Amino acid sequence: MRAAPLAEAIDGLDEALAAVDAFDRALAGGLLRPQPAQAAGLTGLAHAVAGTPLAARAAEAAEKAAAGAAGEDHLVALAAARAALLGSVHDALMTRVEEATGRPRAEESAPPPGGQHAANLLAAARSWLSDLARAGWQGMDHDVVSGSAQVVSAMLPDPALRRLATLLDGLAAELAASCPGAALDRVPARRWADLWSRGMLLTLPGAGEAPPTAAGTATGRLLPLGVDLHEHPTAAQAQVHAVFEPADGTAPRLVRASVAAPKPDTVVGAGLWQLLRPHMSLLAAVSEGRSMELAGMPITSWGDLVWSGEHARPGEPADAFVTARVALPTATDAATAPLDRHPARIAVPVFLEGYAAGRDDDALTFSVAGHPLAVDTDRIPAAGPLTPEAVAASGACIGLLRWDDGAFRLQPLAVETTVRKKAVALHAGGWAGGTADKAGVKAEKAAGDAVAALRERAGRLLRT
Repeated sequence: MRAAPLAEAIDGLDEALAAVDAFDRALAGGLLRPQPAQAAGLTGLAHAVAGTPLAARAAEAAEKAAAGAAGEDHLVALAAARAALLGSVHDALMTRVEEATGRPRAEESAPPPGGQHAANLLAAARSWLSDLARAGWQGMDHDVVSGSAQVVSAMLPDPALRRLATLLDGLAAELAASCPGAALDRVPARRWADLWSRGMLLTLPGAGEAPPTAAGTATGRLLPLGVDLHEHPTAAQAQVHAVFEPADGTAPRLVRASVAAPKPDTVVGAGLWQLLRPHMSLLAAVSEGRSMELAGMPITSWGDLVWSGEHARPGEPADAFVTARVALPTATDAATAPLDRHPARIAVPVFLEGYAAGRDDDALTFSVAGHPLAVDTDRIPAAGPLTPEAVAASGACIGLLRWDDGAFRLQPLAVETTVRKKAVALHAGGWAGGTADKAGVKAEKAAGDAVAALRERAGRLLRT
């Protein structure tokens, strides 16, 4: 990988992000009675998408919102304008990533037409999000935030609405923990605006249907690279990044396979695998260092496998670092789904070796051909054997290239390093399918005890 393109400036990027930040400040203050500074932020967002198909609707929405008279359709238009602006930033950054990796990206295809699924629940969700926007983060209280409870409860049993329900539930939990908004010293304006705008767009018919609509099937060999574990107080997700080699001999391509589960906030660390493991056999293959043979596995246009154990069986041993050295450079990167075009969603598998590790204000960096690349060790999960110390002492690294806080960063997924004069490979997902590692066994037992206690208490409550 070449690090030089990642450090080059991108024309218009700062201006686009400034327009987003101005809108986010307006949203934080609430759109019920906007102040002049908030109105300027709304107008700036509309100006930023002038000349696009959204121009007229965004201008009208900004005018109505600045006057405190925005309806739900106007708020949807503002969310769409914000998403489009961040989408343009995403595309510009991905151009730099393609130059750095030298890998081609799959051509984007049009998303399938959306249906009219549960329009009443989508409307209810949109109404709650609109109430949030009018109150603003600084004006929210428990009464406003709790308005999502009935909507989420009604959505969760329906798999087609679970994606939106999980987002709303997580957002509501964060907001409830921060109420009242007037007492907040610091507002995470970008994060909450991201969740709000994504939620608004997912309430449009067909946008949030899950599982993703499969565009075809995949038959061939799946070679795992690593696992990216996402944890939230109310949910957990494991996303396996892999190279897929089609049986028909066509070019290999990068794919993902994800599994998610709701969780209580007391289950953390290695306990997360106990929630996720039963739902995806691929996690065991990752821990064992094996490939998977796929036969007719559904796959979306965006490279996401719609995992089903019926279409997969364990294959031959496959070392992730061999895959990274041999198969990854020739693989085609997946296209990006329209709603995923956001800088925070960039997560591109890369392989590095021959770098020099150093420190920059206590932050770990890898010097790649003389160009520094920040390493995001904060993203290393506690649910695996990989540690920041091992990353700092490594000689080769499989990671995800991300963009955060105005710069590209590397999230380690696995490293080759030396432990007690012995060369070893350590993986963030090394405990995903179970482990005999002493530290992993101890962490699993502690997590198992917590889960057992929760089940016992739940059973006691049901009996009374």
